[in-house]
Amino acid sequence: MFESLSDNLNTIFKKLKGHGKLSEKNIEDGLKEVRMALLEADVHYRVVKKFVADIKERALGQEVMKSLTPGQQIIKIVNEKLTKLMGSFHEDLNLSGAVPVSVMLVGLQGSGKTTTAGKLAIFLRKKGRKPYLVPADVYRPAAIDQLTKLGDQLNVPVFPSTVDMDPVQICKDARTAAHRYKCDTLLLDTAGRLHVDEKLMAELDRIKAAVNPSDILLVADAMTGQDAVNIAKSFDQMLDIGGVILTKLDGDARGGAALSIKEITNKPIKFVGVGEKLNDLEPFHPDRMASRILGMGDVLTLIEKAQAVVDEKETLALEKKLRKNEFTLEDFRNQMAQMRKLGSLSDMLNMIPGIGKMKQLKNLDVDDRELVKIEAIISSMTSQERRRHTIINGSRRKRIAKGSGTSVQDVNKLLKNYAQVMKMVKKINKGGMRDLGRDMLPF
Repeated sequence: MFESLSDNLNTIFKKLKGHGKLSEKNIEDGLKEVRMALLEADVHYRVVKKFVADIKERALGQEVMKSLTPGQQIIKIVNEKLTKLMGSFHEDLNLSGAVPVSVMLVGLQGSGKTTTAGKLAIFLRKKGRKPYLVPADVYRPAAIDQLTKLGDQLNVPVFPSTVDMDPVQICKDARTAAHRYKCDTLLLDTAGRLHVDEKLMAELDRIKAAVNPSDILLVADAMTGQDAVNIAKSFDQMLDIGGVILTKLDGDARGGAALSIKEITNKPIKFVGVGEKLNDLEPFHPDRMASRILGMGDVLTLIEKAQAVVDEKETLALEKKLRKNEFTLEDFRNQMAQMRKLGSLSDMLNMIPGIGKMKQLKNLDVDDRELVKIEAIISSMTSQERRRHTIINGSRRKRIAKGSGTSVQDVNKLLKNYAQVMKMVKKINKGGMRDLGRDMLPF
C-alpha cells in the first residue's frame, strides 16, 4: 500500500537532505514535487492544495531555516501534517447504548461488506464482545449464503434471513434473537447497489430509524480512489455515517482515498482491510500510517499482531530450549506456523523502521510459498527425525522429498540452513554476541 507515494516522497526528501542548508527556492522546488507525488497518488486536489500550503508555511519558518538539519525538519513536518490529514488519532467503534448494540455496514455492491462483517466479528470477539451476524441484503441470495457460511466457519451465530423477508423487519427481529444467544453486538450486513440511488438510501434510512445503530460504517473499496471519497460523501449526507472501513488497501499502491476521506467528509477511517484472510482487518492509526508512507515502519502494529498470535508460555519454553541448544525441527515448524499468522513476510518487513529504504531489500521478492514448502518438508519427517536431524541419511531424504512434493535439493537446503542457525545459537550461548560478531567480520 502507498508504494508509489512512499517511493516518490523518499526520493524528494533525499534531494532536500543533500543540501547543507535549505533556501526558499530549495523548499519551493521540493514542495512542487510533493504536490505532484500526492496528485499521482490520486489524493483529492483540494486536499493537496491545502496540505502543500500548510507545509510551506511551516517549512519557511524559523524552526526549519535555522535548523542544523533542515531536511530532517521538513520530514518531521510532513509526518505531522500527514497524520493530521488522516485524522490525528485512531477512532474506535462506537458501541455505546443499550445491549445489544447495532453496527450498520453500508456501501455499494462489490465493496466487500459481507466479508468485512466476518472480519469485524473476529475483531470484536478478540475484544471480548459477542457478535451476531445479520444478513439484511435480501436482493442477493448469495450474500445471505456467504454470511451464513462465514458464521459457521467462525462459530458466530447468524440470523436466519430469507429473500422473502423485509430488511427492516430482519434487523428488528435480529435484536430479539440476539438476546437468546446472549450476543451483545449486531453486525447488520445491509444491501448495496451498483451506484447510490434513492431507493437504497430510503431503505437504509428505515433500518437506521428502526434499530437506532450505535455506529454506521461505510465499507468502501480503496482501489476506486477518488470514487471512494465521493461515495463516502454521498452516504454521509444521507445517513450521517460514523466512519469508514477501507477495503483492499493492500492492493492500492497509491492510497489517495485514505489520504482524502477525512479531510473531505470529516469522518474518520476506523479500519482498513489489508488482505483476503479473515484476520486481515486492522484498526486505522493515522500516525502509524504516516510512518509507513514515509518509510519509517510501523513497529506498534507489528507488536500488536505478534501479541495476538504468540503464546507467552510457548515463548518462554522456546527460550529455554534455545539456551540449552535443544531447538528441534519440530520447534522450527511451530515457529513458522506462528510467523505465517502474522501475515506476509513482505508486509512484516515493511513495518520494520528503515527496511523500506535499504537498497539491498528494496526489490526483495519475499515468496511466502517458501514457508509453506519448509512446513511441508518438516511435516513429512517422522517425529524422531524432527527431534534428531542428524539421523536423516540419503534414503530418508528421498522419502521426505517424495512425501512433501519437493526435491532432495530442497530437503538438503533446509537441513543445511537449520544446522547453520543452530551453530549460530550455540555460539551465542557459549561466547555471546561479541564472539559471533567477530566471526562474521570479513577480515
